[in-house]
Amino acid sequence: MKGAFPIFRLAGIRVYLHFTWFIVAALEVVRFAGRYRNPIWAAFEYLALFAIVLAHEFGHAFACRQTGGQADTVLLWPLGGIAFVKPPPRPGAYLWSIAAGPLVNVMLFPIFTFFAFTLVGLHWKTVHPDFYKFVVTVFFMNGFLLFFNLIPIYPLDGGQIVRGLLWFKVGPIRSLKAASIIGFAGAILFALWAIASRSIWLGILAFFIFAQAQVGWRAAQNLALESEEAVRRDAALSPLPTPQQQP
Repeated sequence: MKGAFPIFRLAGIRVYLHFTWFIVAALEVVRFAGRYRNPIWAAFEYLALFAIVLAHEFGHAFACRQTGGQADTVLLWPLGGIAFVKPPPRPGAYLWSIAAGPLVNVMLFPIFTFFAFTLVGLHWKTVHPDFYKFVVTVFFMNGFLLFFNLIPIYPLDGGQIVRGLLWFKVGPIRSLKAASIIGFAGAILFALWAIASRSIWLGILAFFIFAQAQVGWRAAQNLALESEEAVRRDAALSPLPTPQQQP
C-alpha cells in the first residue's frame, strides 16, 4: 500500500490508486493511440480496462462479505487490482470469495458480445470506426482478463481456486503449501517466457508471482506452528487421568 492514495469509497469499500498507475497509463495510452484516429479513445480504452478490473475486485469483496468475512480495501496498480479479503476459515467461503471475481467477467462477456455484434449490424465499423474499435477492444480485454485470471498458478485466481478445492481434501495448511509450490513453478515459467520474449512486464509479473508464492508458503508454515501450539495447549489443559489403584 506504500505509494497508494484513496480515490473513492463505495459500500464501505475504499478504493486506492497507486501512483505508478499514472506512469504506466501515460505509456500505455501512447501505445494504444495508434489504433484510433482520435487518440482520446486510447485514454478511454485504458480507463475501461481498469473499470473491468475494478468490477472484478468488487466481485471478490462482495462475495467475501456474503460469507461473513471482511473486505474493505481494493488497490488498483499497474498490474491490475488487488482486493484485500479475509473470508471465514472455511473452504467453501474461501472458494466463493475467489471465484466471484472471474464470475464478474463471465457475466460481462455476453453483454459485451451483444453490444459488439449490434455495432457490426449497424455498420459502425465504417460509420464510427473509433467507437467500434473501442467496443471490440474492450470485449477482447474482458475475455483476456477472464482467461488470464483462471490460469491455475497461485496467487492468480485460478491458483487460489485450486487451493480452495484442495482445502476440502487436505485441509488449509497442506492446500496452501501445494498452491505455493505451484506458484513457484509458475513464476519460473513466466520468467523463462519473459526472457524468451524480452518482455519487462512478464518479468515483473514473474517476480510478483514468486514473491506472493513465498508469502503463501510462510503463511502455511505459520498456520502449521499455530496448529501445533493449539494442540499442545489443549493437551496441557486436558491431562490424561491417572489410573486408580485397585484394592
